[in-house]
Amino acid sequence: MTTHDLIIRGGTIVDGTGAEAYEGDVAVSGGVITAVGKVNGKGIEEIDAKGQIVTPGFVDLHTHYDGQVTWGEEMSPSSIHGITTVVMGNCGVGFAPCKSEDHDRLIRLMEGVEDIPFPVLSQGLPWAWESFPDYLDFLSTRRFDTDVCAQLPHAALRVFVMGDRGANREDATPEDIAAMAKLAKEAMMAGAMGFSTSRTLNHRTSDGQPTPTLTASQAELEGIAMGLSEAGRGVLQFVSDFNDPLKEAAMLRHLVEVSGRPLSVSLAQSDVAPNAWRKLLGAIEAAANDGVPIRAQVAPRPVGVLLGLDLTLNPFTAHPTYQSIAHLPLAERVARLRDPAFRAQLLADEPSADNPFVKSTLRNLGKIFQLSDPVNYEPGPESTLAAIAEARGMTPEAVALDLMLERDGMGVLYLPFLNYAQGSLDPILEMMESPATLPGLSDGGAHVGMICDGSFTTTMLTHWVRDRMKGKKLSVESIVQRQARKTAEWIGLWDRGLIAPGYRADLNVIDLANLKLHLPTIQRDLPAGGRRLMQRASGYTATILKGEITHRDGDPTGKRPGRLVRGARAAPVQAIAAE
Repeated sequence: MTTHDLIIRGGTIVDGTGAEAYEGDVAVSGGVITAVGKVNGKGIEEIDAKGQIVTPGFVDLHTHYDGQVTWGEEMSPSSIHGITTVVMGNCGVGFAPCKSEDHDRLIRLMEGVEDIPFPVLSQGLPWAWESFPDYLDFLSTRRFDTDVCAQLPHAALRVFVMGDRGANREDATPEDIAAMAKLAKEAMMAGAMGFSTSRTLNHRTSDGQPTPTLTASQAELEGIAMGLSEAGRGVLQFVSDFNDPLKEAAMLRHLVEVSGRPLSVSLAQSDVAPNAWRKLLGAIEAAANDGVPIRAQVAPRPVGVLLGLDLTLNPFTAHPTYQSIAHLPLAERVARLRDPAFRAQLLADEPSADNPFVKSTLRNLGKIFQLSDPVNYEPGPESTLAAIAEARGMTPEAVALDLMLERDGMGVLYLPFLNYAQGSLDPILEMMESPATLPGLSDGGAHVGMICDGSFTTTMLTHWVRDRMKGKKLSVESIVQRQARKTAEWIGLWDRGLIAPGYRADLNVIDLANLKLHLPTIQRDLPAGGRRLMQRASGYTATILKGEITHRDGDPTGKRPGRLVRGARAAPVQAIAAE
């Protein structure tokens, strides 16, 4: 009788191809899938998956675990939402290459762009590297609960080559460009999965300076892309304001055409120009139809800032009255905010800030919602603070304060600032249904006190497959194909993302009927006692990485089979032969 390391029995297999789900068993030995269908023999361990779905492990293309991988082993929150491979180094920010005199400079950039506090990074980063290959060598000694892929960040590369000139956004000389191209090729040959850059004013250092890559010339970007071309490997990742979407899209298409390297770019709906995304998506679809490998990364729900008394921001952040108590521990702040005299003073106060986001957006109480259980990321206008205030006969400011004071000051408000301009997720549906898009933008590991979107995969399964009431739903087969196989293929990992013999045994067993996304909470487990938002889910019966169960019923098992992935991976021999 054949003995397998693991058998998953009787589940509904959603195999990642997009084909209709079917009931069957999955056998695993030696870290790979050995049989699918009716499996005879027995397993050293068996999981009864009757009534549950069995999927490939999910691949998260857009994370910022660049620091967390150096001090931690759990890539949470991603790893608690069925994700078995993460890609970090996005948006042009990261920590390699880096000279010792630039350590603080890169920390301030990451702090400003990705909301990871300076003390967390300064105390957590061991800085046991200078070059990008050194960084990969350091990571190759570590173990994780997911596989980890690293991209070369443009800001770090630019500062490494150009120093102050690079940080101050001076034009790169031909010699600078040649040096960056050489280092980009070196990084790809050492195992980088790609190169990333940022061209958005939203990305600033904690000192308020724009990211070093904001105005990088086309010649600079083309030179670096040609470094990847010479290496014959690596993907390109961009984020941009797209003030002129067609012009910018044409430039990106040119980079891909001359270098031959695939490129993905962030796509979202903004409140300022709620239909502009269609121009960009149309240009990307046209390129894809012409065989030019460009894709848009899209999010499955609004990108929303979480506001609260124990978080980075709240509607009273810029009020002098609130600032007078902001330094106090949460319990003391809650007591002061419940004092009628102090409350009255705060509610009569006005914000004192030049930052337009803090001064106006945080005061847009007709766009802010309460985040409550069950979590709803497609709330209606009746759920805004302004609507609640009208129903209660109160001011919106008073309602905001009362809701944040719930649960001893742990109440959370939700401000969707992208993908919800018209109060509907239909634009997201249109984006997700395009063959020229990929799921992304979770920012796992970043925005630790403002955003908690590492749970995107769970939203796709709960909201889009099962629960949506305000419009069309999507099939579980299409969602799994996008989040597992399509993402794996894009990054060059042809050895995973499918449930078939010979493929990596990266798998999920999910109780879809009872899958639930919980409210975000605060935990203080970062270096220097730093806080971070964490959002958990129930319904993940098992997450399996390389044949080992890393999470059971949502809790980590302590298994750490994850490693740094250096470069692309070929499909299994069995799959190649079958084709």
